[in-house]
Amino acid sequence: MKVVFERSKGLLNTETHYCPGCTHGIIHRLVAETLEEMDVLEQTIGVASVGCSVLSYQYFNCDMTQAAHGRAPAVATGIKRVLPKDRIVFTYQGDGDLASIGMGEIVHAAARGENITVIFVNNAIYGMTGGQMAPTSLLGQRTATSPEGRQPQTQGLPIRVSEMLATLDGASYIERVSTHDVAHVMKAKKAIRKAFLTQQEEKGFSMVEVLSTCPTNWGLNPEESLQWVKQEMVPYYPLGVYKDRQYKGEES
Repeated sequence: MKVVFERSKGLLNTETHYCPGCTHGIIHRLVAETLEEMDVLEQTIGVASVGCSVLSYQYFNCDMTQAAHGRAPAVATGIKRVLPKDRIVFTYQGDGDLASIGMGEIVHAAARGENITVIFVNNAIYGMTGGQMAPTSLLGQRTATSPEGRQPQTQGLPIRVSEMLATLDGASYIERVSTHDVAHVMKAKKAIRKAFLTQQEEKGFSMVEVLSTCPTNWGLNPEESLQWVKQEMVPYYPLGVYKDRQYKGEES
């Protein structure tokens, strides 16, 4: 029988801990496939964050390390600076980790133009700790800490991280993608590949923000959660390239 689909060599044969309908697994596969296709698994080091993705080191078939909450960009910076330039270093972070306690870390890593790649998973909520409001939670969104819905007068407005980081001169490539249907999953993989190529070509800081689902804490089933990403998240977090710095001699 002809094999039409199989597990990427970039993933370990490990049973997932993610909830049904969570698209972390899809994003893991996209990262793993890209690293395998680029033939860089043996020279890649990933940095796991704190949150639902805290166990990502159990899934990726490359060297991995764990960072304290929010500190993955700082750890990745240290790794990248002391190892040979041919190493690929990436962080895998959720919105609670990156956009809350780790906001200072990600801003300054981007501002310095650190030659690392960040995979930023935005599901608009704190997943692992019980569904609290995150910096990315939408206006009116009900969470464990905003039971009446997020209100701008008391809880502020959701932070658009990609747009913010794109204003920094040190950022080289930033794109926001989604995983709510097959077409967008394929676009997400292309963005992830470009981010890793940006690092490989020593162009500086790159980040791919991926809109993802959290059916459990959203109180939706898997199919409904995909529609929620499309109907609620994408309008507030528009998809597309927010920074693609061209260098002298490159085509625009």
